[in-house]
Amino acid sequence: MDNLDALLGQLARAPVHPGLASMEHRVLATISSRTARQAGLGVSIATITAALLIGVAGGVPASATDASPLIPLGPSSPLAPSTLLAGVP
Repeated sequence: MDNLDALLGQLARAPVHPGLASMEHRVLATISSRTARQAGLGVSIATITAALLIGVAGGVPASATDASPLIPLGPSSPLAPSTLLAGVP
């Protein structure tokens, strides 16, 4: 343990590297430049177009159906366990 304390003391007495002061700025500049290059306008436009096409295609129903009210605790509920297991109410 004494050897580790001596090494840490020596490290504490060592002069600070001159590039350490500007390291944070360099790292953040590199991150922001990579993000700007990767997120292009073409990708955004393609994503928006695909979302709109999927929304329009999914919004058109194939056929009209009559909606029946779902009452989970009612006597003739299509969600009752007996109808789900046996197929008849």
